[in-house]
Amino acid sequence: MTAGRAMAGWVGRCGGLTGILSAFSVYLGVRMSTDPVCGMEVSTADAEASAEYEDTTYHFCSDDCKTLFEKDPEKQLQTPHPHLSEVQGEAVPRLPYGRAKGEFDLSIQTPGSLGVGDQVTFMKTITEDDVRKFAEATSDTNALHLNDEFAEQTRFGRRIAHGTLVSGMISAALACFPGLTIYLSQNLEFKRPVDIGVTLAATCEVIEDLEDDRYRITTRIENEDEEIVIHGTATVMLDDLPA
Repeated sequence: MTAGRAMAGWVGRCGGLTGILSAFSVYLGVRMSTDPVCGMEVSTADAEASAEYEDTTYHFCSDDCKTLFEKDPEKQLQTPHPHLSEVQGEAVPRLPYGRAKGEFDLSIQTPGSLGVGDQVTFMKTITEDDVRKFAEATSDTNALHLNDEFAEQTRFGRRIAHGTLVSGMISAALACFPGLTIYLSQNLEFKRPVDIGVTLAATCEVIEDLEDDRYRITTRIENEDEEIVIHGTATVMLDDLPA
């Protein structure tokens, strides 16, 4: 038997890639559990929080997910997964991920559809933790964002947030339009730096119906003084949410 055929047979006996990962986890002595709130897989050994409910132990990726679970365990366990969020009565493709912070304001004329003039605003404070985690996730370790001594010698005179971290708030806002928003294009202008610790508002407004479920949208982010820090336009496609 060739090595390839032997491997294929082993994969089949394990039930595919998922089975392999599960078997490998068992081999390593790692037990995995699914967070009943956000649906993320967490190691039972490394889970940040856990709770008992009806003689069963549930593990969570964060204390925030545990808090959401404890408010209504039956809803979290009985409602089909994934649990999609609701914004002002509209189902949107956002998971109730406990660590994710921010507030939304949705304004649409016709529930369940999108039209010219509809808009959504997402508000969030850019924290030191956001900057550090973004640098780790993207490997953008530019000293301007991470080192005070270095940043003080630049034209900005202090550390600032990554521009693409800030612009990511536009994607968060778009995810609150009814349906599943798919990015097709985006152009941006970065008008001014964003200090760490500042609260921002990202607003997306539909300005043109391009037909075939495609829309042109203005995108802008403002700081606490209502100064524009980023602005541009995006083209998106809107699909129905999976049943």
